[in-house]
Amino acid sequence: MYVYDTVTEALAGLRQRGFTLDFNLTENCLICQGNRFDVNDFEITEWYRFEGDTDPSDEAMVYAIESDNGIKGVLVTGYGISAEGISVEMVKKLRLDRNA
Repeated sequence: MYVYDTVTEALAGLRQRGFTLDFNLTENCLICQGNRFDVNDFEITEWYRFEGDTDPSDEAMVYAIESDNGIKGVLVTGYGISAEGISVEMVKKLRLDRNA
């Protein structure tokens, strides 16, 4: 995995490595260019956690995502994905501890 100091650096580095599209999180799936991806339709290949020095609203997660059909992009979310507003399956897929 690479090391980045900021979200901006992470996004630039991932884009240089082919993760050029933006994914958006909805209740039960990810959306990218009008395509819907259920939890079984994509893999998180890398993830980066950023913590704000003084402001908790600066905390973010950057996910490098590759879909089963080869679409590569990024998803940026606030840190601490909770079950509120998204499915339990999606929360599990996006959890920080990838080994749990």
